[in-house]
Amino acid sequence: MSQAPFQKFVVKKKNSAVKEEFRQEKKKIRKERTDYFDKVKEEKYQARMAKKNAAANPSQAKPAHVPKSTQKSSIPKPVIANQGVNSVMPLNKYLAHCGVCSRRDAVALIIEGKVKINGEVAKEPGYKVQPTDEILFNNKKLFVTKNLQYILLNKPKDYITTTEDPQGRKTVLQLIQKATDERVYPIGRLDRNTSGVLLFTNDGDLTQKLSHPSFEIKKIYEVKLDKILNKADFEKILNGLTLEDGQVNVDSLAYADSKDKSIIGIEIHSGRNRIVRRIFEHLGYDVKALDRVMYAGLTKKNVERGKWRYLSEKEIRLLKYMNASKKKS
Repeated sequence: MSQAPFQKFVVKKKNSAVKEEFRQEKKKIRKERTDYFDKVKEEKYQARMAKKNAAANPSQAKPAHVPKSTQKSSIPKPVIANQGVNSVMPLNKYLAHCGVCSRRDAVALIIEGKVKINGEVAKEPGYKVQPTDEILFNNKKLFVTKNLQYILLNKPKDYITTTEDPQGRKTVLQLIQKATDERVYPIGRLDRNTSGVLLFTNDGDLTQKLSHPSFEIKKIYEVKLDKILNKADFEKILNGLTLEDGQVNVDSLAYADSKDKSIIGIEIHSGRNRIVRRIFEHLGYDVKALDRVMYAGLTKKNVERGKWRYLSEKEIRLLKYMNASKKKS
């Protein structure tokens, strides 16, 4: 497996192979983005032409042989402006769009009976929210947010990745409380003793995409072990390990410091809980420090530990169209 992503840790001189790999990756992303926008333009053009043809030939706008049930389903439902919903959507997705939490966490909130629909406790996460429905969470009416926020935090140790903690421990939201008045939530989790890149947003669609395994979002970690990682264990990790919850494979592995082989760089796209720590603990190593240096192409460059910054428009576009060709399974 290629160790190119970690060359910056061990080699300072130019490397044409590494540069070419980065060029190819950028070229691939640009092509996916261009294909996406071309598709959107074509769909808009086809929609305009269909509308134009329908106006020119009103008798053909609605074929007589189409069943009434089909005609009815094709008519968009009315929109209530103050509700902010322009189409029906599952209840858990609605909560995500309102900035309450991710879709996955929304399912748990619904099952726990914390969400009400028109005064009644919701029971089905897949319930289709209608424009006329009143949705309450913690007895507060929800509205789909349009003021989307994207914030990158360089998380320090001793902060837990959660919106609130009954035990009164420090949470990551305390570090970004001055960043926005909108309710944002973290994408994924970093455990209490893991530091590094952590992304916050109230964009439910982006959260779903970055959290879904099919998009294979890459993460790079720097791991400090209690002892040198020997060659045999190095090869075992590269070849794949079988943990208690199944097989795990890494994308790349390298010694991050040529003078200290207890510091390891590891690239992985698995989102399983504590997966990096468990890989090394499985082989008898104790992880002294774990730092996520890259997530979905975002790094903590120029962001001090415990500080945050807003994503640029370019970064947001790249995230939204990253791996656009991949389909959810």
